[in-house]
Amino acid sequence: MSERLSWGFALSRDALPLLHRLLEQNLIDRIASPAQGGSWPAGELQTLLSSEWPRSRAFVAVGACGAITRLIAPLLEHKHSDPAVVVVDPQGRYAVPLLGGHAGGAEPLAERIAAILGGSAVITGGSGSRGQLALDSFGAGWGWRRGTGAWDALMKGAARSEPVQLNHRDGNARWLELAGLPEPGSSGPSLQVSVERGEGCRWHPPALWVGMGCERGTSLELLERALQQALAAAELAEEAIAGLASAERKADEPALLQLAERHGWPLRCFSSAALNAVPVPNPSAVVQAELGTASVAEAAAVLAAGPQARLRQEKHIERAAPGERGAATVAIAQAASQWAPQRGHLHLVGSGPGSLALLTPDARAALAASSVWVGYGLYLDLLEPLRRPDQLRSDGQLTLERERCREALELACQGLTVALVSSGDSGIYGMAGLALEQWMALDEGDRPAFSVHPGISALQLAAARAGAPLMHDFCTVSLSDRLTPWAVIERRLQAAAAGDFVVALYNPRSRGRDWQLGRARELLLEHRPPHTPVVLARQLGRAEESVSLHQLEHLPIEQVDMLTLVLIGNSSSRVEGGRMVTPRGYPGAELS
Repeated sequence: MSERLSWGFALSRDALPLLHRLLEQNLIDRIASPAQGGSWPAGELQTLLSSEWPRSRAFVAVGACGAITRLIAPLLEHKHSDPAVVVVDPQGRYAVPLLGGHAGGAEPLAERIAAILGGSAVITGGSGSRGQLALDSFGAGWGWRRGTGAWDALMKGAARSEPVQLNHRDGNARWLELAGLPEPGSSGPSLQVSVERGEGCRWHPPALWVGMGCERGTSLELLERALQQALAAAELAEEAIAGLASAERKADEPALLQLAERHGWPLRCFSSAALNAVPVPNPSAVVQAELGTASVAEAAAVLAAGPQARLRQEKHIERAAPGERGAATVAIAQAASQWAPQRGHLHLVGSGPGSLALLTPDARAALAASSVWVGYGLYLDLLEPLRRPDQLRSDGQLTLERERCREALELACQGLTVALVSSGDSGIYGMAGLALEQWMALDEGDRPAFSVHPGISALQLAAARAGAPLMHDFCTVSLSDRLTPWAVIERRLQAAAAGDFVVALYNPRSRGRDWQLGRARELLLEHRPPHTPVVLARQLGRAEESVSLHQLEHLPIEQVDMLTLVLIGNSSSRVEGGRMVTPRGYPGAELS
């Protein structure tokens, strides 16, 4: 079936601005509001809920918990089929997962809503309140789909701290590093991560790609039957399917499009030349003569599954039954790891200078939505109070930026939502540019979603602490010559000095680079007075923060390190009362 929608509604129109904020962040798909007046006419909201309840994924309701409970009570059927319900107070201070806390995804949804609205999630479920991993819901964040199994027994055993059989066959094994996992044991309920059908509770990673070829005008029912027969023959789970694949000439085939729409799968189509280059076990001379490739189903499945894919089910031909039309060929390939880029999302997060109070709501929301945080260990340590047991952190070394970008992008291509964290603003000497370059290098069909979330830069906080030094034109220059030749850096410094810009120096001095700051001072002194004010801002936004004012001629270079930002005024900047200002020159300012 196609992807189910998430709805937002409020008991009165006063809360509509709050719902629109959630709509803008894609936490809900649609808003239900009364057509006229400030409140719902009698019975109208109940009618809407009754109509949309069976086909919806979640409801976000703004109002009193008691009133919402009475509204949804007649609609409740079973916790495994009912949609999630999160109740938010009209001021956006609290998000309460009322229904579907684990399996329905209400608790993660409440956490994300709270992050966007600047409120708190009120988690009352057993796992969440104990800081344990919810085994029946955490896999959704890893891009997996849940299979059938005795989930209630599994959850009750985990709540009693009983050992659980943890079996990993497919997908990303990093989930085994998550906090709150029960101790593995040889007995008791089992939790399996696999593309195959079987006993026990199973999460299915999206690692299967179904290749399909068919005659023009083939019936949807025939395609569906052929797919189910191929899955059954290989004992593979439908929940592990990442998408469909075929030839470009089938990109407009109605039944193929309908099948993809019904299940919420992407359809990837390849040229005959690309298909013909794939070695397959069952080539066809007839298909070669008609389409210019010896294989459609097998070759398309392998191509869509990516490098090192292997066929799990060779091509199976199904012909029309009475009342049907056409014929279809189906093959199934498995990716080397789960491979579902269309489900993944890479968030470039600027974490600000370090204090959680200075983390932007947009960045906080991206962190709450992500299953994995990738970044330099120091930056992740500062964010650690926000991390939940179902979120994994991956620490990298300071100088290995390219490797961190590659890891984050690979995880997103596997269908995960990933936060790649930079300090300050990720687009200012951060990771956004390098990550975007690597993203652009991927084929269009292999690109996950990509978003950049701004943060408060060290430049902004240093200026705020010092007074108002950036009121006129300014520039930033990094003194690190690890990626930029010093000759280029020196030309930029000379231009900034000649142009009388306020200058912010990033990466000013390290143990291995202890002379560049002195040279920068010499260049600036050629164009501005010796008494030009300078701000040294170190460890901004952290407990060790220090901000001091100096003159350019007497800049204490030995006090500067890589944790310091150096902010140098222009020829008109001045200090008074312990505050630095660069006059803007507004008309009449001297009279005010």
